[in-house]
Amino acid sequence: MASTDIEIPQTETPPEVDGQVSENAAESTFAEVDDSERAVPAIEFRDVHLSFDDKKVLEGLSFKVLTGETKIILGGSGCGKSTTIKLVLGLLKPDSGQILVDGEDITHHDENQMMKVRAKIGMIFQEGALFDSLSVYDNVAFRLHEQGVAEEEVEQEVRRMLHFVNLEDAIDKMPIELSGGMRRRVGIARALVGDPKIVMFDEPTAGLDPPTARTICELAMKLRDLEDVSSIFVTHEMNNLDYLSSEYAVVNEAGEVIFEKEGEKLCLINTKVLMMKEGQVIFSGTDETLRKSEDQYIQEFLAPARTLKGTDEGEGMRDESKGG
Repeated sequence: MASTDIEIPQTETPPEVDGQVSENAAESTFAEVDDSERAVPAIEFRDVHLSFDDKKVLEGLSFKVLTGETKIILGGSGCGKSTTIKLVLGLLKPDSGQILVDGEDITHHDENQMMKVRAKIGMIFQEGALFDSLSVYDNVAFRLHEQGVAEEEVEQEVRRMLHFVNLEDAIDKMPIELSGGMRRRVGIARALVGDPKIVMFDEPTAGLDPPTARTICELAMKLRDLEDVSSIFVTHEMNNLDYLSSEYAVVNEAGEVIFEKEGEKLCLINTKVLMMKEGQVIFSGTDETLRKSEDQYIQEFLAPARTLKGTDEGEGMRDESKGG
């Protein structure tokens, strides 16, 4: 990839001095990216085709996920968005085209080769996919126990991951004792063991109430902005798009993680949108451009969210008074 294609995850608005960019701003904002590893996409699809019998699932799918970037894949049911994750994990093989992970062509990898690739990918499922017979501790520790890691190291890593998802107090609980949102967060903690630099989110907020869904999105933002993790975030929910594309995570002076709105201080360029319909990409770009699209399907997809947002703003006080 040419150097002009390399994107810096977060770009501060450069102050001007007499109409010119200050020296400090030039050094911080426009400094040349000299890390060659960041020039290699974390994930890349090249003209990927896939069919099940006579049904075309993916038709010429091409996209890249850059290092530290979140790619939000939107679309209705059956459009092929979750299939992309299965292809990255090697659970499905394409009929044609190429799939690369960290520059490695995995298209024709066998199971043994894919095991090495999956070791550097965290996978977060819709329902958390926890083992019901294991405690939270043992669920998060599962991969480490399988690898024969010393228990002292296992406990340290489990506690670190549960701290990241704010569930330290649930370490001894069983999955049946957890709410749906807590189960998802335990699933995220388990996926993050080993500090994978690529994470897949497959409809992680499906069926959750808005506040809990917001919590899941905050975890995704922390991974993106504080851990430089590359991710695919598959969803059909517009609230997720709103959160991920308009806010970012930072650590304040007290050492606390806070979330700030995109605005004058910072412009997010590490989150992009891919919209699919019937196995094809119909949009690729920023959320701002998506909302301005005149494509009828896109407008219809966005319309319910716009209507709901307007209703929420107009009736928020009334809903709160009902206590529900």
